[in-house]
Amino acid sequence: MKHYAGLDLSMETTQVCIVDENGRKLVSEKVESAPEALASMLERHGPIERAVIETGRMSPAICLGLRELGVPVVCIDARQAHQSLKAMKANKTDPHDAAGLAQLARTGFYKEVHVKSPAAHGVRSVITARSHLVEARVRLDNMIRGLCATFGYRPGVGQGKAFLERIMQAAHIPGLGDAITSLLSVRAALVEQIKEMDRRLRVIASQSQACEILMSIPGVGVQTSAAFAAAIDEAGRFRQSRNAGAYFGLVPRRHQSGELDWTGRITKQGDGTVRKLLYEAANSILTRSRETFALKTWAMKIAKRRGLKKARVALARRLAVIMHAMLRDGTLFQA
Repeated sequence: MKHYAGLDLSMETTQVCIVDENGRKLVSEKVESAPEALASMLERHGPIERAVIETGRMSPAICLGLRELGVPVVCIDARQAHQSLKAMKANKTDPHDAAGLAQLARTGFYKEVHVKSPAAHGVRSVITARSHLVEARVRLDNMIRGLCATFGYRPGVGQGKAFLERIMQAAHIPGLGDAITSLLSVRAALVEQIKEMDRRLRVIASQSQACEILMSIPGVGVQTSAAFAAAIDEAGRFRQSRNAGAYFGLVPRRHQSGELDWTGRITKQGDGTVRKLLYEAANSILTRSRETFALKTWAMKIAKRRGLKKARVALARRLAVIMHAMLRDGTLFQA
């Protein structure tokens, strides 16, 4: 008889439920949240046809670890699982969630999610760390401007050497100099760490064939190419390149029911960092690139008809499709 398992993950322990092919509960117990402990527990209770876990912070490590140990585990979309589990049980508890996941594993009523490789997660961690460092620097800059404004000094816009020189001119103001000195020392450390992340990304891009292919597109730099390649991970998991635009939330949202049928703004689903970088790359092509090529000409026509903002979004979606096709075929961009 076939057995199916549902794993409700948490940081310390995981609630595991095993059911048979008829849906009858066989086992429900808590296990340490480690691949070895989970695999050992599942092995004790017979061969498992399929185990199911939800997407979450610990899902990649647990899922990849279980697969290495020979456990047939599937990672499913947490949003879809939430709706299914809510319909099954009135009370939300770990045993109920694990039992619901086991039933989903048995019936096959789920949407499987691709679990990215450790290399892809490593690139994404560098990009995420850099993004948070930049946000922290911007907050410090704004804090410095606010403190200066309180004392009647306006350093103006900017963030480079000229900005720092204008800030230092306010260091002699009583009550402000000590605060500015402390904030600038922290800011200097942040800037150095941002540069270190940039150096790390350049090393990653120089060692990646996928990044070299993607950077042949004008306007696509190190960060955009690395983030896109890491998010795609395996180009073969998309049946069509045009699905890449929807994967990053760059297609219009649509709602249709009976006589009601409307199309709204983009869905903004998927990886927000990659979507932002694609938008910035599109803006670079439209406003900074001096080259003239078919893709830019197409986007400029949209800008004349619908405005520059919509042209950026349309070009970002087209870039996602083209970049996926380039990764799939291993070809360079042809202007």
